[in-house]
Amino acid sequence: MNRVISFIKKEAVLTIALLLALVSAFVVKPGKEYIGYIDYHVLVLLFALMLVVGGFKSLGVFRLLGEKMCSKVKSLRSLTLVLTLLCFLSSMLITNDVALITFVPFTISVFCMIACEDKLIPVIVLETIAANLGSMLTPIGNPQNLLLFSLSGMNVIHFVTHMLPLTMMSLVLILICVAGLKNRPIQITQKSDENQSKILKSYSFWVYFALFMVCMGNVFHLYSYWVVLGVVAVVVLVINRSLFAEVDYSLLLTFVGFFIFIGNMKQIDSVNELLMQLISGNELLMGIATSQVISNVPAAMLLSGFTTEYGVLLYGVNIGGLGTLIASMASLISYRFFVKAYPEQKSAYFRQFTAYNVVLLVIITVITMLVL
Repeated sequence: MNRVISFIKKEAVLTIALLLALVSAFVVKPGKEYIGYIDYHVLVLLFALMLVVGGFKSLGVFRLLGEKMCSKVKSLRSLTLVLTLLCFLSSMLITNDVALITFVPFTISVFCMIACEDKLIPVIVLETIAANLGSMLTPIGNPQNLLLFSLSGMNVIHFVTHMLPLTMMSLVLILICVAGLKNRPIQITQKSDENQSKILKSYSFWVYFALFMVCMGNVFHLYSYWVVLGVVAVVVLVINRSLFAEVDYSLLLTFVGFFIFIGNMKQIDSVNELLMQLISGNELLMGIATSQVISNVPAAMLLSGFTTEYGVLLYGVNIGGLGTLIASMASLISYRFFVKAYPEQKSAYFRQFTAYNVVLLVIITVITMLVL
């Protein structure tokens, strides 16, 4: 029983998705139409990207990038700026959660080294916000983007062009937040370039780079996602099969659960019509509000089944990553890293996280409603 409770606490969103799918199966009996509910393109590309990014991470590529960039800074504010931009920019290609998994522990170690641990909370909070907002620019930046990109039929250029104004506005607000932090001189010892040379000469690095380009080929609609699955899975199986254990299978199963639930709800005419009436014309606010309660990935999955205004919904669920601690599941990654290192500062982190997020959520929502 304790194991079940522990699993539910750890995988709350997955549990909800599977329960919704199970309950809906009593209303719409399982049949061959269930196969058509699932968007295999999203699942396959997400799975392949997890393997490839896991490969880069295993080589220490992202951490090396962080060390290289931070070795040039001379002040606390410039260090915060570099770390925040690293999360903002890298999340566009390696997803917001991987960016935080990589750079938050790195940030903690750097701030310990320069004896600035008392300044950590706003830095990690801004890194988290940067990863959540930076990831909105590209189809592969986060799972909700990948889903809505697939459903909308947009091409990459259209997608990026659509998300660029919101992304740039978010960047300006993040820079203003960084500029408002206290400053002081610091000194970071530059490490040897030996590791950089070793990684770039590594056979594995160039294999993972090639696999990443294979994934991007599918994003640009050059070939089927089944090609991506076959190439990536076979190559990873040969060069580093341990990466399969690093895949977030709970996220993939969460997608499956919501696909089934949404598919079943659309089969019930009265429910389908009611939800479409509630969501139609309110995609932005519904996306933001729903994200605060169940996080933005399941919010995107749920709402996308009852509207075709995917562009507005993209704004809603990405802005909705701000706000509560669970609005974006990636935010929990930063929280867990910080609390593990400084358990006595849990309340302080929560207060500052909420303050920054709520203020930015209100500002970005108002500007989006008035301008975009």
